[in-house]
Amino acid sequence: MARLTVLCGGLGGSRFADALVRAAGADAVTVVGNVGDDLEVHGLHVSPDLDTVLYTLAGLLDEERGWGVRDETYNARETAGRLGAETWFTLGDRDLGLHLVRTELLRAGVPLSAVFARLAERLGVGIRLLPASDEPVRTMLTTPDGELDFQTWFVRRRHADDVLAVRYEGAAEARPAPGALEAIAEADVCFLAPSNPFVSIGPILAVPGVADAVAERAGPVVAVSPLVAGKALRGPLARMLETLGHDSSALGVARLYEGLASAFVLDPADTGLAPAVEALGLEAVVTPVVIVDPAVRGEVGRAILDATVRA
Repeated sequence: MARLTVLCGGLGGSRFADALVRAAGADAVTVVGNVGDDLEVHGLHVSPDLDTVLYTLAGLLDEERGWGVRDETYNARETAGRLGAETWFTLGDRDLGLHLVRTELLRAGVPLSAVFARLAERLGVGIRLLPASDEPVRTMLTTPDGELDFQTWFVRRRHADDVLAVRYEGAAEARPAPGALEAIAEADVCFLAPSNPFVSIGPILAVPGVADAVAERAGPVVAVSPLVAGKALRGPLARMLETLGHDSSALGVARLYEGLASAFVLDPADTGLAPAVEALGLEAVVTPVVIVDPAVRGEVGRAILDATVRA
């Protein structure tokens, strides 16, 4: 059985992790996930990216919205709003249960990585799910209106502000979560998920030692394009590439991973970019990457593994 480690964040990352699980089995997959989006809401620690992985693999995700739990209710949120609380970051009633448990464990001194191990076990998620770090890392975005934390920019302001620069507060002082570097080094294949490279993959690579572990691997590092025909399936990546001075295409993303990845997976819609990707020193792999529909994820995951896992 091939050992697969995937660096991921956001909905695209969770769906890709699901595709690998459906193709190779949960025991084969380790996720090293983004914590740059984490925040405190009503005194509760929320980890949106890792929670989305949990909910997706547990079959609980609201697939239509792409976040939160399906069949959710919002009684607590409505009451909090009537009592004067800010409710721009939506937490549903069922979702609150997870945040209550996590926050209690963290306050008792349990590291975030150990918390996620417990949550994954309780939800029947068989993969190994690791945060990039047990310590705080926060994605901060420079906009024409000043610097904003990720959730203020993405949720409260609906990512309407142009992004001029990105930094990862706390990353330089953070340490990789226990087992993260080993999972990267020892995997047969390490994947960079079809996630936003600036706000999902970037905060993971910013933790000291992580980017080096990826770059120094003996085995392949496969990045999967989050853009198809120049468009993100969801989210603001295409516009971010433009405002940050990059080509808004799969090739633009491939350039960001030059020197880090050994192969880059392109959707057939971008077959024409394959020679330019190869010119970067990356093996260009052309196979479908669209995994919005859960029914096709196993098939897409198997196709990507067939094209990238070497016997």
